[in-house]
Amino acid sequence: MRQSRAIDVSTGLFVLLGLAAILFLVTQITNREFSLGGSSSSYRVSAQFENVGGLKSGAPVSMAGVTIGRVESIAYDMDLFKAVVTLRIDSRYDRIPSDSDASIYTAGLLGGQYIGISPGGSDESLRDGDTVEFVQDAIVLENLISKYLFSQAGKPDAGQPAPAPAE
Repeated sequence: MRQSRAIDVSTGLFVLLGLAAILFLVTQITNREFSLGGSSSSYRVSAQFENVGGLKSGAPVSMAGVTIGRVESIAYDMDLFKAVVTLRIDSRYDRIPSDSDASIYTAGLLGGQYIGISPGGSDESLRDGDTVEFVQDAIVLENLISKYLFSQAGKPDAGQPAPAPAE
């Protein structure tokens, strides 16, 4: 009877620690320390991407690792055949050069995606309604793997000698 109770208690502790670990991971994934809400102290810019990967509305927009805004919306433009991403940037960051570029990056092991802006060198700044002209699409891991596999398929094995040319 005593051994059965010890097993029950240890199983309960194991389940409790598992739930605590899941709660911790959820709080790390959905980190929303920066929120713009509907305030007027922000401005919108857009960027057009060929592929946004797993980017979601609400994802951070950052410069040099500092969150400066959020992805407000993602829509598909049937005329351009591109994804149009609207970024809401805090008005404190109103001197972002107009020739800056926006790239989609993956954060951490769990793969949450965000937009990173690298500053350009222009004297003019992005304003409300502007479009970021220079973009880099999300890197899709499946595409990289398939390109690697298909490029390796035509090569001879390293341990095997290359076939002799036909005479």
